Amino acid sequence: MLEAVAIFAAGLAAGGINTIVGSGTLITFPTLIGFGYDPVVANVSNTVGLVPGSVAGAIGYREELTGQRARAIRLAFASGLGGIVGAVLLLVLPGSAFNAIVPGFIAIALVLVVIQPRVARWVATRRQEEPERAGPFALFGLFVGGVYGGYFGAAQGIIIIAILGLALNESLHRLNAIKNVLAGLTNLVAAIIFIVVAHVDWRAAALIAVGSTIGGHFGARFGRRLPPAALRGLIVVVGTFAIVKLVI
Repeated sequence: MLEAVAIFAAGLAAGGINTIVGSGTLITFPTLIGFGYDPVVANVSNTVGLVPGSVAGAIGYREELTGQRARAIRLAFASGLGGIVGAVLLLVLPGSAFNAIVPGFIAIALVLVVIQPRVARWVATRRQEEPERAGPFALFGLFVGGVYGGYFGAAQGIIIIAILGLALNESLHRLNAIKNVLAGLTNLVAAIIFIVVAHVDWRAAALIAVGSTIGGHFGARFGRRLPPAALRGLIVVVGTFAIVKLVI
């Protein structure tokens, strides 16, 4: 019961965090690792479980998505293709490679979470200074971000926001709305592949799914009221725990 409550709570927090910032995996993945799940199974189950939360977050930002349908479809192709490649890499590469690579990924993700305020200010400055150019740079960047998201995914939202900020002349809220769609699509295509050919722990995935759906809904509504410093501090603590657990 304690494990179920903890995984549900982690999904709840991750759904809200993903909608607002984009690093919820740094809550759910370490939680599963802490309860003894195999790292690859934990990653696969986490990806499947977070899909409903991504949908809830995107719906919550539907007003900011108004007028961006054609753009979102074009950008989604790059993110979706990258997600497929990343998911295939996760399944093709040996589990030992995942165990060796992921601590580094988590460390990079933690750095991104810490510098997120600077990224946001940088994005805002570039948005004012540069014209819109959602061309090859944006598509390639989103493809690479999709590969990362399909393989692991922690803090992919921050990567997407930075890319979109360079490519699109839009408000940060509208960029965040597209970010939720693209990150959700990456999780979706990866989840479909995992469901078909990988081992999913459906109990863990279901608990995360229910929690992330609720978290995504309320994250879109009330997320801006959360103390950002406290949120980032929690993510860093949990992520650091995951690194120690994987390395040791």
